Amino acid sequence: MVIKKSELILNPDNSIYHLNLKPEHIASDIIFVGDQDRVDQITKHFETIEFTTQKREFKTTTGTYKKKRFSVISTGIGSDNIDIVLNELDALVNIDLKTRTVKKTHTQLNIVRIGTSGSLQTNIPINSFLISTYGLDLSGMLQAYKIDAITNSEIEEKFVKHTLWSNQKAYPIAIKNSKKLEDKLSSTKTFKGITATAGGFYGPQGRVLRLPVQDPNLIDKISSFNYNENSITNLEMETAAIYGLAKLLKHNACSINAIIANRANGTFSEAPYKTIEKLIIYTLNKLVE
Repeated sequence: MVIKKSELILNPDNSIYHLNLKPEHIASDIIFVGDQDRVDQITKHFETIEFTTQKREFKTTTGTYKKKRFSVISTGIGSDNIDIVLNELDALVNIDLKTRTVKKTHTQLNIVRIGTSGSLQTNIPINSFLISTYGLDLSGMLQAYKIDAITNSEIEEKFVKHTLWSNQKAYPIAIKNSKKLEDKLSSTKTFKGITATAGGFYGPQGRVLRLPVQDPNLIDKISSFNYNENSITNLEMETAAIYGLAKLLKHNACSINAIIANRANGTFSEAPYKTIEKLIIYTLNKLVE
């Protein structure tokens, strides 16, 4: 089946529309960051840089670290941006852009998100590293796809019951990470937990400025949820979307965060940029081991 031009949009130079990339521009090992400035924070450690481009908030640089080829891509904030980035990356490796047909041989990408987050648990200290074992999507973006094969009904039902989740909100979806990448990133330095992915920063994460929220006790409910001794350790805006789309498209994905705040005890790191730099070096070295 030929994919319509209105569905698979290319730029005049035949690069993919939003990312401004061609297939030869990306490595099979990819690091996601939210902030476009963080791309340079990572690639300054590379021995070689072969390509870089930026369109809107999507900046990509490809090069080598300890002889291993990586692409570092800034996704911007939110699940909607992840929908763009994952689908366009997959198109670059699994769709022939000239014939607009799906390739017979599937290419699998390895995607690691390096992010920052605040802990919801007192036992996850600031300046620590946290690996997301599951992503719990609260944003609703994944509901646009056929997701039956990737959901975890046991976690979802327990979460809905525990939080008295409003049926006016999108139904939560729990997605496992890539165990292969989790094992690669794990060490005595890392904590693990479930990461909830919200559709916004303020109300969707229980923050109140001038607007009242639908459930003023939401954060307490999320923080107290436990599944087989696994707590929801942090709340952000991308991880579950990455896990969900990666699973659907048959790629590997894992998220690791620098914990720079603790919402449970109201603390914030005195040296957040130092913690982020340590996480970058840690992750790069783990990925080349």
